[in-house]
Amino acid sequence: MKRIVFFVLVMGLVVSVFAQQTPQPQFASGTWASVNGRYYQNDETASLAKANIQVPQRGSMLYDFNVRYEGGGEDGHGGFGVHLFIDRAYNGASWGSGNSYLLWLNYDEKPLDNTISAGLSGQLYRSYSNTRMELLQSVDLNEYLPILLYNVSLNTIISFRIWVNGETGEIRVYDPGNPLKYYLIELDKRELPLQGDWVAVRTNRIKLSFAPGLVSLSGM
Repeated sequence: MKRIVFFVLVMGLVVSVFAQQTPQPQFASGTWASVNGRYYQNDETASLAKANIQVPQRGSMLYDFNVRYEGGGEDGHGGFGVHLFIDRAYNGASWGSGNSYLLWLNYDEKPLDNTISAGLSGQLYRSYSNTRMELLQSVDLNEYLPILLYNVSLNTIISFRIWVNGETGEIRVYDPGNPLKYYLIELDKRELPLQGDWVAVRTNRIKLSFAPGLVSLSGM
């Protein structure tokens, strides 16, 4: 694991080995609505809101998605992220999400964990069960906060791309502003290969909407 950088509002999700549309999300917790193919989490007080999407994941996977901030976070705390390679989905609020990895974007003006920077930061968590997760890495992203706030003020939909090689443990989070640039995460080789049948979008005390794109097997 080296260099997690820049999530700036990641996720919206999907997949299909044969370029099919994503299955209907299963809304496990929070207050969700579907409007014209876009999914809205409307409860800014929900700390463990989650939508599960059934997606078989093996080998190299490419995740395309988009997301838009809809409200909340005025109390100085909010977050959003996605679990990848989940073995079993849990239909309810939970801290972790089975056996999986969580990519998380966090805004917290007063974090309780002293390894997490105040303000904007990105984390990589290893989930071992629905009740147990381990923080593997945290990165200060405050240099990107002005960009994030500018996009939020314009009500901008932001598109993202994440590539994961489940055999090597390499994760590339592509820069939304420069498709040729990506930020690298390298997972512990002892955890390989990565396999899973679900992904999950989750929020913490903010309103957010996302639109599924496609996730596919990739030769990148």
